Amino acid sequence: MKRVTGIGGVFFKSEDPEKTKSWYQDHLRIESDQYGGKFVWRDKDDKEKECMTAWSPMPQSTDYYSPSKSEFMINYRVEDLKALLEVLKSEGVEQVGKMEEYEYGKFAWIIDPDGRKVELWEPIDAPLL
Repeated sequence: MKRVTGIGGVFFKSEDPEKTKSWYQDHLRIESDQYGGKFVWRDKDDKEKECMTAWSPMPQSTDYYSPSKSEFMINYRVEDLKALLEVLKSEGVEQVGKMEEYEYGKFAWIIDPDGRKVELWEPIDAPLL
């Protein structure tokens, strides 16, 4: 069973997300929309399949990373989230909340040994591109 297949996104707190997005646009050419930037790439096993990695500065006040106190959260792409969650549970990994489903994929959250919230994403890339 595959577990993590890649980085789905990097999310971090910012004092001023709009200013941060502008700085990265001006100096590093990372184009952003209201959510942040998107890096589009091809799947290594299916060159026809377009995939995406998100980059998103978020307000300092966000509670999206709770219960973690970390300034960032990494989203990992996975293939079969439901099965992976069962395996992780059997291995004693703490899940935060319930799995959620959207038109662009399934999401679940776990806590790593340092207390960071980790986001797991079984993507449906097409709606995001």
